[in-house]
Amino acid sequence: MNARQSLCGRMAMVAQMQTTGLIAIIRAPGKKDGSADVQSLVDLCKALRDGGVLFTEITMTTPGALEAIRQARVVLRDDAVLGVGSVLDGESAHAAITAGAQFVVSPITSMAVIEMCHRYDVAVIPGALTPTEIMTAFQAGADMVKVFPAKDLGPGYIKDILAPMPQLKLVPTGGVDLKTIPDWLAAGVACLGVGTALCKKELIEARDWKAITDLARQFVQAVERARG
Repeated sequence: MNARQSLCGRMAMVAQMQTTGLIAIIRAPGKKDGSADVQSLVDLCKALRDGGVLFTEITMTTPGALEAIRQARVVLRDDAVLGVGSVLDGESAHAAITAGAQFVVSPITSMAVIEMCHRYDVAVIPGALTPTEIMTAFQAGADMVKVFPAKDLGPGYIKDILAPMPQLKLVPTGGVDLKTIPDWLAAGVACLGVGTALCKKELIEARDWKAITDLARQFVQAVERARG
């Protein structure tokens, strides 16, 4: 898929996120001394894309996140969509968008982040947990809402939220793995945020990009099977 041709603006971006059903989340510690390992992050993004995962989010807590986005955009060109996560304020959102982030994710609902993303027509996925918080994010202009933390609440919580508010587009983060994908999709989620179950720390440290690609392919196939 040519991302530039297929994803023009927030609405097209969100529609394709729903179609693919997966956002890989990279939250890496960097090198042993805590410094950035940008090349490994770029290689990781490429490995995920080679496995069929179109959307990848690099969190701001990862050393060298913005430089990795810049370089990955050059390396992957139009064959992947790079976003940024753990964005807490408008200034960080602006810096990420300037670096080339094509969508922005936050663990909280920040009006400043939403407004900044709207200004640049960049898809924004703020975080919320309770029904009131989720609806507040939606009414503030969230393209989708990250349900965080979702691990302990599970798919049943999503189903309960969507029963009276089916218009919401929810993205659970936490507790998503190959075994739970069918349950999350059956609950009605719009997309799945997948972290360490896909971007495994030991595989990243070993730079085993083939294993990451193989695992990414399994996640893509699991979504396809669950959707029937």
